[in-house]
Amino acid sequence: MRRERVLSWVLGWLALLAWEAAVTLNHTSPLVLPAPSAVGQTLWQGLTSGYLWPHIAATLTEVVLGLLLGASMGFFGGVLLGESLRWQRVLMPYVVISQVVPKLALAPLFIVWFGFGTLPTVVMTALICFFPLLENTMTCLQQVGTQQLELFRTLRASRWQTLWHLKIPLGLPSILAGLRVAVVLAWVGAVVGEFMGGSQGLGALIIAAQGSMDTALMFAVLTLITVLGLVSYKLTHSLTRACLPPSKDF
Repeated sequence: MRRERVLSWVLGWLALLAWEAAVTLNHTSPLVLPAPSAVGQTLWQGLTSGYLWPHIAATLTEVVLGLLLGASMGFFGGVLLGESLRWQRVLMPYVVISQVVPKLALAPLFIVWFGFGTLPTVVMTALICFFPLLENTMTCLQQVGTQQLELFRTLRASRWQTLWHLKIPLGLPSILAGLRVAVVLAWVGAVVGEFMGGSQGLGALIIAAQGSMDTALMFAVLTLITVLGLVSYKLTHSLTRACLPPSKDF
């Protein structure tokens, strides 16, 4: 595992060195493709001066609120659809429709309905990240073994007891996998929402940098979003490992 991690870091540094060399040797304009050193300098200046921190806080707030809302909707919706075949047949087509409609097409409507600011971005983030929780929860509840269900019926367990003491514990790895996917998609939803109607946040800062032709700032913000997304994914991965029993192969 350590060798693989070292190899991963080496590949990353080699890619950055190749990028730096290509920009320097080809005399590429910074407006087209800035060097990694210029991007790093812009990022460092933005962090040390405090310019980036309000935007980071705004995007992070939208990600957390949207993830909480979307994950809650996805989990409880997955339980409802997983426990009731009738409701699954009625509601699942509309759930799929909510996902196949392009979110960029819905963004102007969210602005009309909810105004500018945090709320439409939170709604879009929740809409994007709730589906992995719903799909994984619904699927794992329907894949419990027949023998295990028969055992609980023999013990005269209620439907509620069967759900919380059998189905959810057995499906926990799948549910937590959906949560990890939702964490990644939450950043996508927040940034896309800020593209359309945000006055503050990392997505809005990218649009502002594009308008001022500050390509180095655009790359710096993209780097920051990438790092924050990776950190949040790693934290969620560690949390899910801690929630699973040691005997699980996770």
